[in-house]
Amino acid sequence: MAEPAVDVSLVFVELGAATLGLALLSRFASRLGLSAIPLYLLAGLAFGNGGVLPLPFSEGFAHVGAEIGVVLLLFTLGLEYTGAELAQTLRSGVRAGLIDILFNFAPGVVFGLLLGWRPTVAAAFGGITYVSSSGVIAKVLQELGRHNSPETRTIISVLVLEDLAMAVFLPLLSVALTDQTGEAAVISVAVAVVAVAVVLVVALAFGEPLSRAAVHGSDEVILLTSFGLVLLVSGIAQRLQVSAAVGAFLVGIAVSGPFAKHAGRVIAPVRDLFAAVFFFFFGLQIAPGALLPALPLAFGLVAVTTMTKFATGWLAAGGVGLRGRIRAGATLIARGEFSIVIAGLAVGAGAAPQVASLAAAYVLACAIIGPVAARAADPLANVILKAQQRT
Repeated sequence: MAEPAVDVSLVFVELGAATLGLALLSRFASRLGLSAIPLYLLAGLAFGNGGVLPLPFSEGFAHVGAEIGVVLLLFTLGLEYTGAELAQTLRSGVRAGLIDILFNFAPGVVFGLLLGWRPTVAAAFGGITYVSSSGVIAKVLQELGRHNSPETRTIISVLVLEDLAMAVFLPLLSVALTDQTGEAAVISVAVAVVAVAVVLVVALAFGEPLSRAAVHGSDEVILLTSFGLVLLVSGIAQRLQVSAAVGAFLVGIAVSGPFAKHAGRVIAPVRDLFAAVFFFFFGLQIAPGALLPALPLAFGLVAVTTMTKFATGWLAAGGVGLRGRIRAGATLIARGEFSIVIAGLAVGAGAAPQVASLAAAYVLACAIIGPVAARAADPLANVILKAQQRT
């Protein structure tokens, strides 16, 4: 039986209306001096299933666009660093990574056990509270122009270690939730670890010659080369149970010199378009009706894990001064794409529907609070520094 034809005119109208709406929100946020991310999320919530004005968006296209947005955000973030800087960041970030796990994985596990969930589901919720959103944070750093700030290296080391931890955690969680054999767990984790190691070696050892071979005077050639390379590596990484975001970040690390500068410039408009689609689509997936009953519990958990994530950034960023420590703690608050993936795994394996609604409310609140807190970090630091000067 033939597939029904796609109404291209309707797709164009939907995407055009959504994109113009996002442009207006971005303009409004810019005028107020705010991050546009919370407005994109709330717009998705309003126009999604069960929202104030639900619209039949082409979810297949929006989903792909959202994924592209995440990988391009991480690619351009990776362009700011060399392979040697990444290696140094990871070596010096082990302490921060351990603090991160201790402070932010435990609250979710304890919370799940108190609600009477089975241990594997409680562990899944630990993952939800543990991992920050690379996509949201990369966009915040880009909006605030903090790529080269001293605390950003600490933030990046925490994010990269979290994403690498997810390469091990997600296969293990899938096996535990579906009661597969121990052999399946070993194979899944081994494939993920080997894939990460291979990409790291390629990024560190062959990045410079690859960049020299790819450099070109044409914007078109650079755009197509970098865009295709990011999607190719991200897709392979995802196939091997490694985060596509990690793959994109390592591609950014691998390229260097004139090619990196050229690629960052030509891909920026494409990144901004798809990044906006990512945050909008994120909100579209959340049904407002399911959020309301979960809000009291979610806000309690948000209060606890906002403090623990802030403490993680504060302790990890020692040595960069009070302003940098406040920035690091505030920027890491946002949760996002990984948390939703983990919740989907848990619900798909038979966990209570409450897990999905609670995770959605929690992630949405953190994704809104995170960018606001990151922007408020400097005014807070100024108040504290002035108070210290007066005393």
